[in-house]
Amino acid sequence: MIQFVKMDKGLFSHVKYLTINEQDKNWGLCITTAGYQSIEPHSLYPPQGHPSQYWFNPAMGRTLHEYQLVYITKGEGVFQSRSVKSIRVKSGTLLLLFPGEWHTYCPDTHTGWDTYWIGFCGHFPDNLVRYNFSSRETPVHEVGFNEQIVTLFEETIDLAKRERTGFQQLASGITIHMLGLIYYIIKNNYFKDKEMVSTIEKAKMIMQEHAGGETCLKDIASELNMSYSWFRKMFRQYTGLSPVQYQLQIKLQKAKALLVSSSMTIKEIAYLLEFESPNYFISFFKNKTGYSPASYRKISHGKS
Repeated sequence: MIQFVKMDKGLFSHVKYLTINEQDKNWGLCITTAGYQSIEPHSLYPPQGHPSQYWFNPAMGRTLHEYQLVYITKGEGVFQSRSVKSIRVKSGTLLLLFPGEWHTYCPDTHTGWDTYWIGFCGHFPDNLVRYNFSSRETPVHEVGFNEQIVTLFEETIDLAKRERTGFQQLASGITIHMLGLIYYIIKNNYFKDKEMVSTIEKAKMIMQEHAGGETCLKDIASELNMSYSWFRKMFRQYTGLSPVQYQLQIKLQKAKALLVSSSMTIKEIAYLLEFESPNYFISFFKNKTGYSPASYRKISHGKS
């Protein structure tokens, strides 16, 4: 049931607490709650009307059994968790709360704040923590005001209001999209040096144009006026791959395309893409795909 709460001093809130069935759990990510709240200056916080598992005293804090994304779009306040000392947060800040992690937050009395939030659980977000896409040590992210993020929150809230069959799967897809968008923003905010980003993008373009690897990576670094060690470090930070790994992936994709769309022999493809030998190409291809080049070609052509 959607809850609408109207209180004195202009507080307005709409909150949805959702049910989850066994099939929803198998999807990988389930939405537990979604909502929006506007706390005007000098208003009561937290407001009345919340179920006990979400209501908390900011002086004491709370520990959730789920993840929550909280997006502050107006005003400012404070946030603290077991892993992070008390800090000021403001409009454009996104908080990622973790299950089992004590935290507390509240708006500044003089400014109040507006927040959107989504609560969720499942093995998909668990994997994000397991593989270091997110961390309890960095729950606060300055993403600025982003209209696309607001739209995704509002779409989820709208789905939650109607709660039609299959809504969990659609809402979870929106949430995964949002998590991906937030990760994209955070990663790109880290690279504020536009000249460096432009340099890496140029290097990627050169490597794409020379898929056979005939262009030496050290020559690319030299052409871009960078030492190879610095180029390798920046390239890995930006792409998540070393230049060598990136070049090998390009070779692999080119090899797949040639196996599917050309009549070239495996030996010809190996030499075209400048592998050390056909045997090395076959070993490399099988290690990366699980198939030999010949088997990959047969399967792609519908042959057993």
